[in-house]
Amino acid sequence: MSADNLAWAMNAEGDVGERRFAAFAFADVVGYTILMATEEARTHRRWMAVLDGVLRPLAGSHGGRIVKSTGDGVLAEFRTPQGALGWALQVQRRLAEADAADPEAPTLALRIAAHMGEVTATPHDIYGQGVNVAARLQEHAPAGGLLLSAAMVEALGPALPRPPRDLGLITLKHLPEPERAFILDPETPPARLPSPPDVSPLPSLAVLPFRNLGGDPQDDYFADGVVEDIVVSLGNLRELMVVARSSTLSWRGRDADPREVSRALGVRYVVSGSVRRAGREMRVQVELSDAQTGSRLWGDRAEATGGGLFTLQDRIVERIVAGVAPHVRAAELQRAMRKRPESFTAYDLTLRGLALIQDLERDRFAEARALFERAMAHDPGFSLPVAWAARWHSINVGQGWSPEPRADMERAAALSARAIELDRQNSLALATHGHVRSYLFHDYDTALVFFERALSACPNSALAWLLSSATLSYVGRTEEAIRNAEHGLRLSPFDQNLFSYYNLLAIAHYCHGNLAEALRWCRLSDAETPHFTSNLRVMIAALSAAGMASEAGHAAARLMRLEPGFSLAEYAATRMPYRDPAIRARMLADLRAAGLPE
Repeated sequence: MSADNLAWAMNAEGDVGERRFAAFAFADVVGYTILMATEEARTHRRWMAVLDGVLRPLAGSHGGRIVKSTGDGVLAEFRTPQGALGWALQVQRRLAEADAADPEAPTLALRIAAHMGEVTATPHDIYGQGVNVAARLQEHAPAGGLLLSAAMVEALGPALPRPPRDLGLITLKHLPEPERAFILDPETPPARLPSPPDVSPLPSLAVLPFRNLGGDPQDDYFADGVVEDIVVSLGNLRELMVVARSSTLSWRGRDADPREVSRALGVRYVVSGSVRRAGREMRVQVELSDAQTGSRLWGDRAEATGGGLFTLQDRIVERIVAGVAPHVRAAELQRAMRKRPESFTAYDLTLRGLALIQDLERDRFAEARALFERAMAHDPGFSLPVAWAARWHSINVGQGWSPEPRADMERAAALSARAIELDRQNSLALATHGHVRSYLFHDYDTALVFFERALSACPNSALAWLLSSATLSYVGRTEEAIRNAEHGLRLSPFDQNLFSYYNLLAIAHYCHGNLAEALRWCRLSDAETPHFTSNLRVMIAALSAAGMASEAGHAAARLMRLEPGFSLAEYAATRMPYRDPAIRARMLADLRAAGLPE
């Protein structure tokens, strides 16, 4: 340390409360907690060696000092912005060299953020709003790289070794105003980053900033808006754990390897994409990747022309969410099927149960209940398997398979209510409870209240929209029923339960009197799953009403093979869900005309 630097550092030690200008940098170790949990002794030794052998001496050589160490990070103060920049760049370079030289040692990758302004200096600390800003900016810095405030970039000018990436305005935690930030990406990104343990039973996902390919910087806000809406929309789905958008900003403006994102954020899946705008036309390309293998699971291109900007944005987001959620679910099911049975989690067991529900093979359907019960025992506080267990009992009654329909009805109601107790914002639980109250107990007014709650909790829940359509059909609000069912299908056109979705559209059209449309959706449902008796009943009625007696008779024979004890009297007295008297009378007459037994 030079004589001038020594005098400056000693002055900081002696004058309590001195106000002065400084540049300062926060640095912390990426994944320090994880490293300490897995290799505590080696990690601590290496961090102490880096602190005493790299950070402190380099600070002195750049006209600064390490003010304090906070366990896994440091606060450094410098007399000039150039000193802070030189220190940060040299530190990152030295750590990258050390990492390459000793691949067996724990990787110590740092995030560094630098800012400048007036501070109050005490013997062992510095204070001020600028210091708070730097601390929050550091949370957005890339591993192995450097984040700079706008003030630093302006002050440094030509001293910057290369043009930084502009992140735009960043909202910082607990600070009133956003700050503009810039990133100097690492010359050599860290080869190995510690991955957080997978503590959530749900699949985790990060949505990276979309690249603006149109060349107009003014379109950046549109790309940001699309990403923000995707994050919020996916976050409302309680079967996904979605990383906050602020945690992904450091990837703005560059192509990222999904595996790098996985190591940094501990996520299983990554959504990335681009936006290109030309006049009134907008094109968004998006892909979903398995972040742990780097493989591409799904991709799509959404285009929109004309209309308001927010309308375009909503249309694009809806399509992306509709593709991401079911493909994540399918990938998770494949992951579960590869696991040994003793390693299943509650989420894995729930997905396996869902796959069996979809088949509607009677013997396999019974196995689904056991899987849901195992999931509930594995994690009693997890609402997802509880809600799906309620759906299982509801379907069991609807299929005519239950030897004790009343007991199954009560069980469905109790389970759906319990799922809501476990998670009052779980739209699946709320919608399931609404459907149980409507379909099994004919308590339509209560059901509509729960559907309203479900759609308020998650406007992107396809199942909530579709199940609400059924109740609207039952009470004769058929135009609303068609709109809700169509919207639900748009939200999840690749869903595993399309047979049920198509059937609900068929019900809405039959109740509205659109026989051709009802038959179209009935046949689509039948092609997906030919064992769904609810769909067969609607198809029989629609065929009969359309004068297609021969086809109606064949469908009626199929229903009797699947449900040998079916009778119109029993169906009308217990399971027939229609409250509207005209629809109810028409349905019974059409089923009777097809030859179903009284």
